Amino acid sequence: MNRSLPSLNALRAFNEVARTLSVTRAAEALNVTHGAVSRQIRQLEGQLGVRLFRREGRGLVMTAEAEYLRASTSQAFEQLTQACGHVRRRAAGAPIVLGCSGSFLARWFIPRLPRLQARYPDLNLHLTADEGEKWPLGPEVDAVMCFAEPPWPADARVIELAPERIGPVMVPGLLETQAPPDPGELLTLPLLHTESRDQAWPRWFTAQGLDATRGRKDQSFEHLNYMLEAALVGLGVAIAPAYLVEEDLRTGRLVAPWGFIDTPARLGLWLPPGEPGREIDQLVQWLQRELGDQ
Repeated sequence: MNRSLPSLNALRAFNEVARTLSVTRAAEALNVTHGAVSRQIRQLEGQLGVRLFRREGRGLVMTAEAEYLRASTSQAFEQLTQACGHVRRRAAGAPIVLGCSGSFLARWFIPRLPRLQARYPDLNLHLTADEGEKWPLGPEVDAVMCFAEPPWPADARVIELAPERIGPVMVPGLLETQAPPDPGELLTLPLLHTESRDQAWPRWFTAQGLDATRGRKDQSFEHLNYMLEAALVGLGVAIAPAYLVEEDLRTGRLVAPWGFIDTPARLGLWLPPGEPGREIDQLVQWLQRELGDQ
């Protein structure tokens, strides 16, 4: 069996035709002629011994073999783009770009930046709010920090930093009782939800032995940060990771009378495969120290 790879140009041409289902649009994207793309597809079909496209009406349709191949080429070219962008930025002395959610960035990371800068003054780090998918990394992002549940993708390196702990938080006085409240009392209070963590309340209610379907859904927000701001003005009870509300709890702006529970998720640093480099190693050491102290 011939195990050699076809030419990279042929695979690129195939990937573009599979993406656009058009030889003309693929040629425009690759800045080559229509004939060059057609020749590359014929060459690839000859090397693989299969037909990749068939014409239906005025358009192209992928065969089953093409759909199978497209799943791999799409991922491979995405990773190549990311890796080349990473190498170019490192060669140019560009900063390490770390993506994380806006809520984590504002409520946990930025307040600790002075400690990071004091410990590693030469660490060139750029932080960006990233609410999108954690993997694969974008071509302009070197690492992503986020909460997610294992198992991890085989083509990613995920450094687990800490378990996720979630719990209800609210302003003092929302409950009239001064005694430790029963979890069932939450069913009588307005509950705040976020679209990005729609399983948080059901998970917490289930852990308390309560029927999650009885919980009121009084207000929903697109992002967790908006939900926490709503909790801070007394609109209801929010469900949040402990890391994001620790300063509000310390100052008494919020209280967590029911405490927090562990979830299957982990706070992790997502990296491309391979050696991370000295700057990423420094960032990991600092993150592990900061989260370990908590």
